[in-house]
Amino acid sequence: MGGSLVPLSQFVLKVHSRCDLACDHCYVYEAADQSWRGRPMVISPKVAKQSAERIAEHARTHALRAVQIVLHGGEPLLAGRSRLEQIIIALRAATDGVCHLGLRIHTNGVQLNEAFCELFARHEVMVGISLDGDRAANDLHRRYADGRSSYDKVIAAVGLLRESRFRHLYAGLLCTIDIANDPVAVYDALAELGPPRIDFLLPHATWDDRPVRNAPGGTEYADWLIAIYDRWTAQGRPVRIRTFDSVLSTLAGGPSFTEALGLEPSDLAVIETDGSYEQVDSLKAAFDGAPETGTNVFDDDLDTVARHPGIQARQQGIAGLCEQCQRCPVVASCGGGLYTHRYRTSNGFDNTSVYCADLLKLIGHIGSHRPAAAAGLSGIPAHALTPPDLAALAAGAGDARVVTQLADAQQSLVRAMLGSVRQTASSTGMITADLSDAWSLLTTLDRAQPKALGTVLRHPYVRVWAMRCLEQLRPSAARPDPIPPAMVRRPAPGLGHLDAIAVAAAVHARVPAAVTVPVLDSAVHLPTLGRLSLGTSQDRPPADEAAAIAAVRVLGDAVVVETGHASWVFKTADLFTGESATPADDGRAGVWEQVRMLRAPSLQIALEDTDPYRDCHPWMAAPRLTDAEFAHWQTLFTAAWQEIESRHSAFAPGLAAGLTTLVPLSGVPSDHHASATTRHAPGAVALALPADPVTLALLLICGFQQVKLDAVTDLYDLYDPADDRMFPAPWGEGKQQLDGLFRDTYAHLAGTRFWQARQQSAPGPTAARSLAQWRASTLEAIQTLAGSGSLTSLGTSFVEGMRDSARS
Repeated sequence: MGGSLVPLSQFVLKVHSRCDLACDHCYVYEAADQSWRGRPMVISPKVAKQSAERIAEHARTHALRAVQIVLHGGEPLLAGRSRLEQIIIALRAATDGVCHLGLRIHTNGVQLNEAFCELFARHEVMVGISLDGDRAANDLHRRYADGRSSYDKVIAAVGLLRESRFRHLYAGLLCTIDIANDPVAVYDALAELGPPRIDFLLPHATWDDRPVRNAPGGTEYADWLIAIYDRWTAQGRPVRIRTFDSVLSTLAGGPSFTEALGLEPSDLAVIETDGSYEQVDSLKAAFDGAPETGTNVFDDDLDTVARHPGIQARQQGIAGLCEQCQRCPVVASCGGGLYTHRYRTSNGFDNTSVYCADLLKLIGHIGSHRPAAAAGLSGIPAHALTPPDLAALAAGAGDARVVTQLADAQQSLVRAMLGSVRQTASSTGMITADLSDAWSLLTTLDRAQPKALGTVLRHPYVRVWAMRCLEQLRPSAARPDPIPPAMVRRPAPGLGHLDAIAVAAAVHARVPAAVTVPVLDSAVHLPTLGRLSLGTSQDRPPADEAAAIAAVRVLGDAVVVETGHASWVFKTADLFTGESATPADDGRAGVWEQVRMLRAPSLQIALEDTDPYRDCHPWMAAPRLTDAEFAHWQTLFTAAWQEIESRHSAFAPGLAAGLTTLVPLSGVPSDHHASATTRHAPGAVALALPADPVTLALLLICGFQQVKLDAVTDLYDLYDPADDRMFPAPWGEGKQQLDGLFRDTYAHLAGTRFWQARQQSAPGPTAARSLAQWRASTLEAIQTLAGSGSLTSLGTSFVEGMRDSARS
């Protein structure tokens, strides 16, 4: 950690401090901390507004691209629809143009009705529900104060979320484990409800107040979870289970997905109904006052909270664990377990988890029974979509949750490709000391600052570089998915770019680092950040530039770049704002060209005109835009996003969740509407800026369709990749191979829906004519795909879903 501040990006906002159930395992009302008794029953508009402004302030200060807020309680629905809507509007207004805001509400479900769901649909709020299994299991604890069952009302609430109009809101189910219940029956009951995710929560306990067991020293909780794990894997992992996904990921060197496991630093804070900042809620089980920080939204900013010793104690990685944990062979997966579960009055949190034996047995079992898909990639969890998710994608849309899952899967693939680059380079004797240092830095950041590393690995052209490296390192290997001809344009892939990737992640993390990076096109490139132009021609590098390198040192709040006899010093924050560097001594010219962000309400994406590997599309990538050109892009982009949100709202959440990058193209005729994507640049659409925002909206929607389909085909075979026949394309471009026809057809499906929405909202001859043309060509292409004889069974279902959508 080096004493650096870890920005907070996850927040629990308590909107109501009472509950309509009397669950006897509740950590809020039944645990040691009883501070709820002195809290206001409901959050006031003043506290909600100030909380929103503090979160936006923190996101702005640390250039956070996204924050997640969970509306919680007590029971948050008791705040009522009107108050909840006021809170949601305040949160969105404060973060608008600052960062992407992911909103979720977690409820016991008994108050959830159609009106609430309509409210959450209007404001894109995901809904998670607590449910402990079948009726018998749920009624052990989740009852009203008079003993009545809550089960029927909760099941009705889940049924609402499973309806097609609200399905996109369904975040998942949370189940608190009770070893008295049959684990397989609990799992089966939850899985039958079709949740996108299930969380199994160990009952909060400490060494002072130990969990219920059948015998001292037992491992009943491990046995309970192992029974579910075995059934889950035998079924092909039909639903994501956070605990199992986290263990599989961390065993392979990847990140955890829960604070209860792994060594990732915590970045979560709680805001109570009175505006008090608190640490993680589970600490209420340790002792009275355990979560308190002594700070509040009116007097303190979130940097103050992030520096609180209790917050930082959960950010120390392995160094923050007791000696026994540090020596444990599964510490990278376990991470000492949940911080709360380590507490003992005599020595605080300097202990193993009270569930230590359970965690050791569970992780050992999963390690010896890993699915092949998870074990085969270094650092990569298994990824899968549910049948309803695939059906929604086939229809042409796909909500933010599904698109985020696809993006997570693609980032996992990038991680695997980086590992392959390193392994292949090592086997061919091409690994240098510098590259070894870069890899060591990457693995260190993966443990200590996974979000910072993830920011860089999400950059689309990291994968382009990795794929080209593999093509170069294994030229004789048979590859079913070769690099398109456009991707072989300069610069040649250099292994040294791995150093640039590593140091860019170090800059995002503000972690000290020193590496040497290549100079390409007379510039020092840092992916996601921009480039330092050294003042020579950018059209053709000097003949000896292939050997040119620059030394880059990250000093926390400053970055030093040295090349030859010249050097520059940046404030780290200036790399994100585009401020000029300070020459160290010689005053040599050098211009920092940041990656600029296009901003619209609830969305910001990179306009990438600096990365050396962006030139991988059929049209040439444009050179660096002038400020006036960028301003023109911003104007049209804002208007295009307004068009999308107002008339094409089905596509807006997916675009906001998955479109990360736009690349300007050059050399496109003025009367030609050009956009391009490549499977090897996830999240990116390249296009020539059209004259009007409606056309830009159409290009964004259709281009992102191909991005989504590429992500799906990274996970599943929809057709035979060996089929190299040419098929007629109904859009006047001659014939195409099956993969290209599939991608364009899926894009045209979105175009059909686009013109359908235009015809409904602004009817006229142009919209009617365009709708007829796009629908006819889409259906014709779908028929060609269906009749190709090369679709897999999943591909056949997917194409039929496309056909149904085009006809509707």
